Amino acid sequence: MKTAKLPKQRNLWFERLMAITATVNLGLVLFDLSYVPGRDFYLRRLPQITQIYDPIKGIEPHRDTNKYLETVAALEQEVSQVGLQSPEVKTKLEEISRLSSEMIDSNPFAGVDKSGTLEKIKNRMRDRTRQESAKSAFATFWSQPYLSQNGWKQEINFFNQKIRPLIAVNYYRRIGENGEFIDDFWIIDLPFVILFGIELLGRTFLIKRRHPGLGWLEAILWRWYDLFLLIPFWRWLRIIPVLIRLDQARILDLYLVQRQIHQGIVANFAEEITEIVVVRVINQIQGSIQRGELMRWLLQKDNLRPYIDINNVNEVEAIAGLLVQTIVYQVLPKIQPEIVAILRHNIQTAFHQVPIYRNLQNFPGMGQAQTQFSEQLATQITANLYSALVSAVKDPVGAKLSGQLVQSFSEALGAEVQKKQVLSEIQSLLFDFLEEIKLNYVQRLSQEDIDQIIEQTRHLRTQASVPTLVDKATALPKTRER
Repeated sequence: MKTAKLPKQRNLWFERLMAITATVNLGLVLFDLSYVPGRDFYLRRLPQITQIYDPIKGIEPHRDTNKYLETVAALEQEVSQVGLQSPEVKTKLEEISRLSSEMIDSNPFAGVDKSGTLEKIKNRMRDRTRQESAKSAFATFWSQPYLSQNGWKQEINFFNQKIRPLIAVNYYRRIGENGEFIDDFWIIDLPFVILFGIELLGRTFLIKRRHPGLGWLEAILWRWYDLFLLIPFWRWLRIIPVLIRLDQARILDLYLVQRQIHQGIVANFAEEITEIVVVRVINQIQGSIQRGELMRWLLQKDNLRPYIDINNVNEVEAIAGLLVQTIVYQVLPKIQPEIVAILRHNIQTAFHQVPIYRNLQNFPGMGQAQTQFSEQLATQITANLYSALVSAVKDPVGAKLSGQLVQSFSEALGAEVQKKQVLSEIQSLLFDFLEEIKLNYVQRLSQEDIDQIIEQTRHLRTQASVPTLVDKATALPKTRER
């Protein structure tokens, strides 16, 4: 027993290992996709990550904004050494004011779609200095009189807390020879792609060996979802194979999700498919009516296109004979008491309508005698009719005469129906009747609650799958099969 389970156990551990590997790869893909939009967050919270991952995305400090911040840092050092009113500090302030004006004119933030950050910087400087012009606001802020009047420490703290972080998030991203931004994530992704490629080849070989009739392409498509792990674009689609692998490895149970997806697909298509099928059948019947094929078939004419007979039996006659046999030998004996009761009631009613009989009712015992007479008469009539029917069915001559009667009736009816006016009227009525069915009942069918139908179908399937008898002493716990 243990040796039989060992290959399955090993296979389960392999599936789990590959599922976890695919999950790790998907996590790296999602991080890579979110890195550029979320770089500001990583820079503020986890600057070590930006130092490692910036080169992979071709990101490097922007020369203009980086020089600006370095000049401000040099100003802070000068002020701490020689004071705010020194000539060296005045020179630095003039240089920073010039760099501020150049930053506003050149907008170094536009290259990485961060022009909004520059607008935020300008607005904060305008509010701080109460100037309407951004250039005037920077020129005022980086001046000795303003810094002396408002306090050096207070203003430089404002810059470091409100302005420096906004300038620091700007960067320059290199562009490759193909005109696209540098992105070396493929270096990280390549080992995973090679691993999944080798795994897919191995699985394809095993599938091909187990099913020799399959071609190589069909064997590969057997694991179609694994192809998403190999393509170098639209990497976010790898969530599909990852979810499937986690479910196959029994790490994640997606049964409820699968059921809802299947139900959604069925609900979306069931209504349209139902309408298409029913309307198509009705249209075919209407076409047969317009071409006269239906009426000719009902009248058993041979001027149609060749009719395919698979058993050399007239099914209509066979069904009619079977129904007659069933009615005569099975149905009529069971309903004979009811037939007798109906006949007795009619006989009594007929007697009551005769004046002489009403007068005889005044004599003693006549009521009971009438009841017995009606009972015997109804029973005798029923028995005679039933015997006549049985004899007609058993008697070859009677059967032949009945057949001739049915044939003559069919021919006479067919001859009358084929008259142009009658046939045209019947065809028109049938055509309109089918059109009304399409407009009324098919529309009602399409509006029926598809979800309720699916739930009822699932309930019936569940009931059918439950065993009728289970020996509790020998029943084993059911495991989830894949």
